[in-house]
Amino acid sequence: MATIPNPSKTQDLEIKDAQLIFNSVWQQLELQHGRENLRFPKELIWLNGAPGSGKGTQTQFIMNFRDLTDSPVVVSDLLTSLEAQQMKDAGNMVGDAEVLTLVFNELLKSRYESGTVVDGFPRTKVQVECLKLLYQKLRGLRAQFYHTDLQEYFPKSIFHIMVLFVDERESVARQIRRGRQTREHNEKVRASGVGNLKEERLTDFDENTARRRYRTFKEGTYEALKDLRQIFHYHYINAHGSVDEVKERIVGEMRYQSSLELDERTFDRLRSIPIAEEIVRHARQDLVKRLDDYAEHHEELFAGMCEHINEKFMPIIIRHAISGMALINSEDPRFHEPLALQILLDIFSERGYHTSIDIKKKNIPAKVNLETGEIELLKKRIYSFRVRFEGSEIRRG
Repeated sequence: MATIPNPSKTQDLEIKDAQLIFNSVWQQLELQHGRENLRFPKELIWLNGAPGSGKGTQTQFIMNFRDLTDSPVVVSDLLTSLEAQQMKDAGNMVGDAEVLTLVFNELLKSRYESGTVVDGFPRTKVQVECLKLLYQKLRGLRAQFYHTDLQEYFPKSIFHIMVLFVDERESVARQIRRGRQTREHNEKVRASGVGNLKEERLTDFDENTARRRYRTFKEGTYEALKDLRQIFHYHYINAHGSVDEVKERIVGEMRYQSSLELDERTFDRLRSIPIAEEIVRHARQDLVKRLDDYAEHHEELFAGMCEHINEKFMPIIIRHAISGMALINSEDPRFHEPLALQILLDIFSERGYHTSIDIKKKNIPAKVNLETGEIELLKKRIYSFRVRFEGSEIRRG
């Protein structure tokens, strides 16, 4: 029987892989350059796009629009560089760690100080996670060197994620058209001896290969990049239409985003407040550690809470599956122990439910003291659980 992959576990493994790779690369950068010399560009536009979407055509326009004066960093060129060739000669595959090393070392060159476009990074889920870690490191460097003589070399980093998108049909058509034009150009160069030959990509001459290349981008790079939408300036550009039409969309998108960029003084006031994405990631990691700790050191209580949820909570939750919210009251004395409540909350969180607790104390008349005439009260605790989850949508009509 085939095993169905757990998306959550796969994501956790990718995050761990990214952390290991990033920490290793960053440690090497510190050893090679010194922490005080890890001076990355102020503005980085991480450019990706579907095959045939016009990245090469639009790159210089984006550079000019943002007043970025030096040349862009083209990752495919770095992968054919002397440094990459030396890695290959040493028997190493150019994987995520090697790509990270090449890109980061290139960006540390002083000519990119004001900013640049990075064409072709990130492309994998691991690289996306490493980009998040880079941003956190740059925030940390700015905090470390703030109010020192080196402050000017560590400005607030501005990351833009730009994705040029066309659908599969348009992408394949453009790749094949580009192949035909390249071949015609090279034939003229060979016949006349005038001009330079252009690279003939194998994917530009076969529709099936071009289609596979597009799907690799769509299912890999594009899906991974969407994870960055809530963190950085994210520019999704419809690249259908003429070159000038796409330029107009780029201008409109980046002008809008430019109006949202904080002044550095404002940013420095806010930098001590953690970014929500950072808190969520750390909370997820802490949750896993806590659950493992319950299972190992509080096995009886942990098992009891799992059984209690299945017997008492789940029947009520299932009855409210359409609404997506269930209110459950309990007077179970086990909840008097704070750890039991924490275990229950963590179990629900791990299973994808959002749960809150309201504890109400009530004094209920129990009996009358015949000697004093006073009414003796029984103190009760009522635990009200509000369990929220994604409800079911019923089609109407």
